[in-house]
Amino acid sequence: MKYRKKPVVIEAIQFFDNPETLANLSELGLDPVNIDYEIPSMPVLKIPTLEGIMTAIEGDFIIKGVQGEFYPCKPGIFAETYEIAD
Repeated sequence: MKYRKKPVVIEAIQFFDNPETLANLSELGLDPVNIDYEIPSMPVLKIPTLEGIMTAIEGDFIIKGVQGEFYPCKPGIFAETYEIAD
């Protein structure tokens, strides 16, 4: 059988390691905003989920799902899956 994904409006922010993005993530409800600087040139955002800690690198989108959960999404997949909603 084939299935079609139901149209759902989500909130998302593209992750960049700058004060504006970090403030936007916090306003979206991601608290705390936890960034790992183990490799200074590659900050990694750590996102707690029910499945454990997921990670995002700069350029990834952070999605707030319909139940308030957060998860990362690679830019290419995001562009194929989502479009701007009114």
